[in-house]
Amino acid sequence: MKYEMVNYKLGMFLLIFLRIHASSSKPNVVILFADDVGYGDLGCYGHPTSFTPNLNKMAEDGLLLTSFYSAANLCSPSRAALLTGRYQIRSGIYPFVLSPDSTGGLPRNETTIAQILKNQGYRTAMIGKWDLGIGKDLVHFPTNYGFERYFGIPYVHGACPCEKCFYPNVGCQWSVFGGDKCGFDNTYCPIFQDTKITQQPADLMTLMEDYSSFARDFISQSAREGSPFFLYYAFNHCHFPQFAGKRFRNFTERGIYGDSLAEIDWSVGQVIDQLRENGIENNTFVFFTSDNGAALRDMYYGGSSGMLKCGKATTYEGGHRVPAIAYWPGQISPGQRSPEFTTTLDLLPTITKLGGGSLPKVTIDGMDMSSVLFQQSKSPRDSMFYYSAFPEQKIGAYAVRYKNFKAHYYTEGSPQSGMYNPDADCHPNNTVKHNPPLLFDLNEDPGELYNLNMKSQYASILLDIDKLKIKFEAAMTWGTSQVNKPKDRRLEPCCKPGCDPFPSCCRCD
Repeated sequence: MKYEMVNYKLGMFLLIFLRIHASSSKPNVVILFADDVGYGDLGCYGHPTSFTPNLNKMAEDGLLLTSFYSAANLCSPSRAALLTGRYQIRSGIYPFVLSPDSTGGLPRNETTIAQILKNQGYRTAMIGKWDLGIGKDLVHFPTNYGFERYFGIPYVHGACPCEKCFYPNVGCQWSVFGGDKCGFDNTYCPIFQDTKITQQPADLMTLMEDYSSFARDFISQSAREGSPFFLYYAFNHCHFPQFAGKRFRNFTERGIYGDSLAEIDWSVGQVIDQLRENGIENNTFVFFTSDNGAALRDMYYGGSSGMLKCGKATTYEGGHRVPAIAYWPGQISPGQRSPEFTTTLDLLPTITKLGGGSLPKVTIDGMDMSSVLFQQSKSPRDSMFYYSAFPEQKIGAYAVRYKNFKAHYYTEGSPQSGMYNPDADCHPNNTVKHNPPLLFDLNEDPGELYNLNMKSQYASILLDIDKLKIKFEAAMTWGTSQVNKPKDRRLEPCCKPGCDPFPSCCRCD
């Protein structure tokens, strides 16, 4: 009996050891996803007054990508593309963005990175801005797409009235641009923990501290359990209206936007520190990027496109090309810069491979970019299709990048890129069809200043791009628009469902 007990205990010990060993051999994955942070915003990308020491250190110790693109130029579609590895029009996340009262959302048959990794035994969590719908009975909530845990405001804080939001001298929603109302006539911003509202209205002054604490706890618990994990941390910063906690008010030389960006950087540091403290930094792939380019509409309250043309909601480079830093000690050589062409679409197939999973049996537009990240070699990607903020099937892609060339079939400004932008091409209501398409060599001219379409030596390039566009669009299947589905104000999150008078009664206090 004693002999059998010893054997039993030994067997259990070996079983536990093997499980821990098997789980720890899979790398952890952290995606840090900023909001409206432009190509020129970070110190490591050349901004002279941004305070981003933790991101700069990530770049020094990792890989900085100089030709990395968001698949879309707006919040909701860019998040759909990142999580599914598919162009946003396939899942119907167009035109423009989802709102708190949307009945639509990311279709339930779409497979996310979280679902793939969960099937491989990963613990999964999301923090922050989901922006892919809520719907009746939370049908489109993150917890229905592979995330076991969720903590955050599930949409943009600018869609909410606000009591504890912004700097005292800035005021509330849009007031810096002459508005006289604090937000829209919507419910207050809610903070969810999993599927329960724990705070409404949200206190934005403490939001980043709360997010960081949740991130640290999730990392620490996963490490204690010996479980691989996936953390998708989608910041509400730096979308307008800007905000930051007390310690970051008037913290930077760059003003309010710089203070908000500095708070992101601090939280990135908290995540890296926790990985290090738990001894798992060398087994964790960390990737930082932004959902789209800078919101130039907001002038000095918004971000910077750097040398790139225009910004958010346009198909110019400033709308799609974004900062990106990959970090993994021991796997990614420190101090590297790569001009290789990669996109947010490529994260799903890359992470799926790292986690030992299988790609879903649907069209995946992403490509495994491991060669760029870990071997500093060529990207498998040679093309990308840029869609308008309000795409139409009869038009298709507004622009196409092919290798180092980019052709614009249509160009269009946007309010998000500024009525007062000195470049008139960025202004709203400025849609132009180009025949032949404009052509730029992005290696030599990333600012899209010098049109090459009339030079005979580039005729064959334009012909190749035409063929590529025709072939791609012939095979493209457009999903039913989720944004155009009916709205229902009673779907807006409320701490006291069915209360009256709605929406002002939606408070947890």
